[in-house]
Amino acid sequence: MTTDIFTIGHSAHSMGAFRGLLGRHRIDVVADVRSAPYSGYNPQFNQGALRRALAAAGIKYMFLGKELGARSADPLCYVDGKVRYTRLADKPDFKRAIGRLVTGARKGYRIAIMCAEKEPLECHRTLLVAQALDEAGQAVRHILADGVAERHADTMGRLYELTGVARRDMFMGERESLREALMVQEERVAYRADNKAAASRRVAG
Repeated sequence: MTTDIFTIGHSAHSMGAFRGLLGRHRIDVVADVRSAPYSGYNPQFNQGALRRALAAAGIKYMFLGKELGARSADPLCYVDGKVRYTRLADKPDFKRAIGRLVTGARKGYRIAIMCAEKEPLECHRTLLVAQALDEAGQAVRHILADGVAERHADTMGRLYELTGVARRDMFMGERESLREALMVQEERVAYRADNKAAASRRVAG
């Protein structure tokens, strides 16, 4: 029986609070989708420290930042210095990693895709990875900072409000309006490779 896949941002949580959020939703695997699995401001979420803390709680750690991270080393994934999510999503490694997550959920693992940002709509884990899972037919929920697990459809509802894009129904181009809203938000948050100062401040992605 397929279980939901969750997403979570480590934000500035203490490790205890972070593990509490995972425990609340019975997460047994954390899939780290940060391209660089380190945090200058929250060293408790550096890869080694995180792996050890999760292991102590009986939670497995899986690094998928190479396949699902927002900072590709492939120059073909950039347009005018900014990464493009559609190009990332077309890469074979990305598609295989999405398949691994879906397979894991089908086997009953409770997986949380982890990145840095507190707000799901400010992170590629939602705009890119979760959206790809949703399009593959996989149910996704986003664990918010207060512990609520928001359905992906409800998160997309907030996306329309955030971007100001008019939401159309299934007969009037719902898919197109969602794609437009996703692109508007992507333009706001996607990684820009030529902005080194910004990159040094945003250590995850």
